[in-house]
Amino acid sequence: MKKSKIIIHAVGKRKRAVARATLREGSGKIRINSVPLELYRPKYAKLRIEEPLILAKDVVKNVDIDVNVKGGGVFGQVDAIRVAICNALVKFNKNLRKLFLSFDRSLLVSDPRRTEPHKPSRSSAGPRRKKQQSKR
Repeated sequence: MKKSKIIIHAVGKRKRAVARATLREGSGKIRINSVPLELYRPKYAKLRIEEPLILAKDVVKNVDIDVNVKGGGVFGQVDAIRVAICNALVKFNKNLRKLFLSFDRSLLVSDPRRTEPHKPSRSSAGPRRKKQQSKR
């Protein structure tokens, strides 16, 4: 009789970036868009992704995490990856929820802020910018 493997899916979002994490029982491998976390660049982004993994300690050694991320910029993607990984770990082990919330609430909750759309008949500088008015 086969032992059933646990597979957990979780989603994380930040600005235009969407990350989908798949967690399986395994040996502790973490891949982002099929690239191992050790090779992920820039270094600061890699360190931000490692934060929840360091907090989870032994739980991460028993699971493999594959993350697919699309859209947004580099750091929008990094924050989306963090949220997706944390949500997957919390689904796997409920005890981590309190730990992540006490460390940083943004690990579990996606940031709802989005860029404001540009308004019609204005320059392309921004959504609220207007032409400077001359007094004379």
